[in-house]
Amino acid sequence: MTIAVDSYGPVTDNAQSVYELSQIEGRAGIRDDIKKNFGFKPDFANAKYLLEKADGAGNTFKSTAKPVLIGTAVVGATTMVFGIIMLLENKFGNVVNHLSLVQPEIILGLLAGGAVIYWFTGASTQAVVTGAYRAVVYIKENMQLDATTASEKDSKEVVRICTVYAQKGMWNIFIVIFCLALSLAFFDPYFFIGYLIGIAFFGLYQAIFMANAGGAWDNAKKIVEVDMRQKGTDLHAATVIGDTVGDPFKDTSSVALNPVIKFTTLFGLLAVEIAVTMTSQPVKTGIGLFFSAIALIFIYRSFYCMRIPEEKVIPLLLGDDDEPPTNQKILPVIAGPFANSVR
Repeated sequence: MTIAVDSYGPVTDNAQSVYELSQIEGRAGIRDDIKKNFGFKPDFANAKYLLEKADGAGNTFKSTAKPVLIGTAVVGATTMVFGIIMLLENKFGNVVNHLSLVQPEIILGLLAGGAVIYWFTGASTQAVVTGAYRAVVYIKENMQLDATTASEKDSKEVVRICTVYAQKGMWNIFIVIFCLALSLAFFDPYFFIGYLIGIAFFGLYQAIFMANAGGAWDNAKKIVEVDMRQKGTDLHAATVIGDTVGDPFKDTSSVALNPVIKFTTLFGLLAVEIAVTMTSQPVKTGIGLFFSAIALIFIYRSFYCMRIPEEKVIPLLLGDDDEPPTNQKILPVIAGPFANSVR
């Protein structure tokens, strides 16, 4: 049921996109051709209306399915955490007394796990925003927007730009998650248990929040387009801006928390098994510091090396006949949830 519900959203979304890309309405004699071959008179306006309405239902379906998938990751993470507890109990004994919330290692681990979840959602959203801006800059500078069709070369270049930034964001995030799971296990196993619990706990509720919030942003646009028939108005423009927040929320950050939670707990179990077999504390501390330093470097890269250069942003904000902007003109335009990414 979950797979079926989660698959419905992409199907309806792609159906709308295929219809728009087909440009069937602009073909000469298409209405008579459909009438002759299929026996009915096409109503393209109603077809677009129904496709947009179905897309809104698909957004709701996806929002209900994603928390279930995250829940399965948390269940798996709980199993892995208990596996680590049993490993430490067999190795050292008296583990339960070290797992109290009054223990500083557990409290710090919970805070560290929560911090990583919020860093991850920010870094993944940053990668989406930067890639989207790069693609728009390329389109504005190289493609004729008034042309009836886009060239295959330009289309492939846009796909390449989006793919490059998806891969850049993926490598930054993966290396951080990998290095933190390895380094923290070597510092202190009880701190690491708190870290894993924090990852699972904060990750569950953050994923549910982002899936629901993203679906709400997207469906707000659909309500304006379908129910209110206000497409092309200022109200519609405002909901489109909101959708640029909702899409990375529901389609990137929320669903990607699933593999983050699963990988951290699975690899964490293996890392703890390696750490507890080592007897030299200075060596374990050195390994932990080494991988922590790598993680901090890529945390820095995930934000400051994924920013949009200012010289690329300013031309994008201008029309062809606009005057060069002053600070007073630019700052209100780029103020908003992603203002830091363009400064």
